[in-house]
Amino acid sequence: MAVLGGGTIGMFVMQWAKIFGAAQTAVFDISPERLQLGMRLGAGAGMNTLDEDFMKQAMNLTGGRGFDYVFETAGNTATMKMAFELAANKARVCFVGTPTKELSFTVKEWENMNRKEFTLTGSWMSYSAPFPGEEWKLTAHYFKTGELKFDDSFIFRKIPLSQIADAFELFKTPGAVKGKILIDSER
Repeated sequence: MAVLGGGTIGMFVMQWAKIFGAAQTAVFDISPERLQLGMRLGAGAGMNTLDEDFMKQAMNLTGGRGFDYVFETAGNTATMKMAFELAANKARVCFVGTPTKELSFTVKEWENMNRKEFTLTGSWMSYSAPFPGEEWKLTAHYFKTGELKFDDSFIFRKIPLSQIADAFELFKTPGAVKGKILIDSER
């Protein structure tokens, strides 16, 4: 399986795939640090998509077939299209990332999608009911067993609740926030 985007969500998606039996996992990103983190957290391969031959390297991992499961977690138009290229015939492609731009396809891209006959689904972050749902119980379990790992780099900054407006200000500068912001309740 392939994870496109080595951010916090991508790292958790990769780990969940391993927990649920993925034989081989590969993380794709443009940051060498994020690719190294993916390897520390258990990915079998890390592919820098800035490398000219990354697609060839990726296909070599699968014997030229493509990946059976592709999770796009970056919400980037380029990685969304990349997901379709990396998908094997009859693959399952899941968009987790939230896009910020329109997505359109060339005739060649559309033909590739049609011929591969993959299944495309989305994944939305929401709360389970009744709370806590089964996924929260599983998360607690796998954190306890150590199979699901947390890394300090997931948290970009801790900000007290009294300064929450400052947290929102950080997001006004594109690319300024590198990870998640943890709002501390100031007990």
